[in-house]
Amino acid sequence: MLLDGRRLLITGVLTNDSIAWHTARVAQEQGAEIVLTGFGRGMRLTERSARRLPEPPDVLELDINDPDHLRDLTADLSKRWGSLDGALHAIAFAPEDALGGNFLNTPPESAQTAFMTSAFSFKTLAAGLLGLFEEAGGGSLVTLDFDNRQAWPAYDWMGVAKAALESVTRYLARDLGPHGIRVNAVSAGPLATVAARSIPGVDLFEKAWGGRAPLGWDLNDPEPVARMVCVLFSDWAPATSGELIHVDGGFHAIAAGGGE
Repeated sequence: MLLDGRRLLITGVLTNDSIAWHTARVAQEQGAEIVLTGFGRGMRLTERSARRLPEPPDVLELDINDPDHLRDLTADLSKRWGSLDGALHAIAFAPEDALGGNFLNTPPESAQTAFMTSAFSFKTLAAGLLGLFEEAGGGSLVTLDFDNRQAWPAYDWMGVAKAALESVTRYLARDLGPHGIRVNAVSAGPLATVAARSIPGVDLFEKAWGGRAPLGWDLNDPEPVARMVCVLFSDWAPATSGELIHVDGGFHAIAAGGGE
């Protein structure tokens, strides 16, 4: 199997329609042992979703902006496994006033929250897990992205944070490569997840994909994205790092489409 014997940390699972949940499922089907994270009021949802996986994993608490949480997480993983082969960063948040066409009026505090939670957190997670990856002799870090080389309707400061995340990915690839750690971002097309539905104007994204993605795009199928993440966790991408890999039906490569 593709991930036989691998030990993986999967963050960001809330419900079983998420990319992170499907990544956890595919990873288990491919032989990996996993641990999930959740925190706060969402912990109960994460635990419920964990029970729907083929082998219900443990759920550890992680508020990525709380240094104590990260310290406790790494201590648990060190005691549990002693090392780590891969981790999925599926963490993002922007306050309501940082989205929905309010770009010019967003207060700096809200933009900062979007950046810290959605972009800087990838560095936070990578630095916290570095010792565990070193014990494994290297590994793979993957983050979930939505390509923001262009401006999107309504995405606003989350778009800025995602653009920063793409840059963080490249700098982590630079600094962690000597440790044998690959760092990549997977840019997914829009999916009908709880996270997506919380973004005002997300329906504009969905309409655009219908007429432009040459392979087509299924809003209700996160599995193609999950499979790519698992490929990046595996030995089948040994020399790939610093990449933004699109799983979007080819949408990103086409300048214009016919629409529907």
